[in-house]
Parts: sequence; C-alpha cells; structure tokens
Amino acid sequence: MNHDRIHAREPTHDIGQWATGTIDSIEQRDGHCFVTVETASDETVELVVTLAIQDLFLSRLDIEDGASPIGERVWYRKHGGEN
Repeated sequence: MNHDRIHAREPTHDIGQWATGTIDSIEQRDGHCFVTVETASDETVELVVTLAIQDLFLSRLDIEDGASPIGERVWYRKHGGEN
C-alpha cells in the first residue's frame, strides 16, 4: 500500500508541494490510519498513513492530552505528489 504524507506543523522543505486542510475524521482500518481532511475549497481528501505516523503527527498537534484532533489544521501530500 502506498502511504501519504501528513504533518502537524508547517513543513520547512518543498513548501510549494504541500496542501493544507483540517482534520474531519480519523479511523483505523486494515492496520492503517485513514485521515479525512477538508480542504479550503470544501473538498475532502482521504489520506492513508501508518499507525506510527498517526501517533507522530497527533503527538505534534497543539492540543491537550486526550483532546480531539478533529478541526485541527494539517499539511499533507498525497502519494505521488498529488494534492
């Protein structure tokens, strides 16, 4: 399975290749994390990352422990560079 990229903080590299959105939902299926992001143009994008990446980007969000990440801003890149 090809995995997408997601960051909780604005990337400092290849800035023009990243899109931003807000987390609409997060769920685990088939041993992967599926993050649905709503873009500024009200489109939804489904990102697929490993559970380790899920733990990493969630830990870097500026939210209190146990708080919901829904509505938080993230930066992402679809596999292959497609936003």
